[in-house]
Amino acid sequence: MAHAVKLALAAMLSLGAYAGEASESTDADTTPLATIAATPIAYRLPGEFVAGDMPVNGPVIELKPAQSFTIMKRQVSEADYAACVDAGACQKLAGTPGRADDLPVVGVSWQDAEAYARWLSVQTGHRYRLPTDAEWALAAGPAYRPDALTDVADPNDPSKRWIAVYEAESKAEAVAERRPQPFGTFGTNASGVMDAGGNVWEWTSACYTRQAWDETAGAFRQTTENCGVRVVEGRHRTYMVVFIRDPRVGGCAVGRPPANLGFRLVRDDTAEPSS
Repeated sequence: MAHAVKLALAAMLSLGAYAGEASESTDADTTPLATIAATPIAYRLPGEFVAGDMPVNGPVIELKPAQSFTIMKRQVSEADYAACVDAGACQKLAGTPGRADDLPVVGVSWQDAEAYARWLSVQTGHRYRLPTDAEWALAAGPAYRPDALTDVADPNDPSKRWIAVYEAESKAEAVAERRPQPFGTFGTNASGVMDAGGNVWEWTSACYTRQAWDETAGAFRQTTENCGVRVVEGRHRTYMVVFIRDPRVGGCAVGRPPANLGFRLVRDDTAEPSS
């Protein structure tokens, strides 16, 4: 098992991110950004992990990548997204979407978030993209909470573990107000990142994976990658089908559905433009 953790850590080193003190972007782009640079964190790898036929908790590694990155201080707002809709680059959301500049846009799918990132990249001349799961965790700092964990397991009844995870997530959520709240309601961390772990869960670029323990190799081996399901981060980590906008009507691949779906973006001018 220790060998598996070392291999996972080596993979994480290629992400190029640290967590730490914030600094304002001085670029002409007016998007409010925080620079995440310098504090490693304990990070539980996302996805499903199994040993034999039994689901198990994923390994924890020290996430200590190589360089800083910049991420939006706040989530994309209703007004931000409305501008993309007005430009014909984003799909209109269900109902009567708001246009407030102090509220996060919610009811957006992963596909909507990707469309907005492409549009913003064209508008600003900078490359914007969804964060990896590891980047989101680093930016969130103390607000980062991985998958709900449980040691409940019964090879004859897998539902016992599923129920235990659901109950753990329900206990962790404990948000009285489900409606999106103004920016800053859930606090600003030391890196200048607002509302991480509030009542808006955020899309990441990470695909859902399944990894099985290989006894011979002494390591977890990835057996499945499903990019039709993506990792979503908030008060707990969960997994969501990419076209879902309202998680309460279905589409949550594992555990308790989030209250709201929104997003924030990384500015990464070193990345290749997406097709």
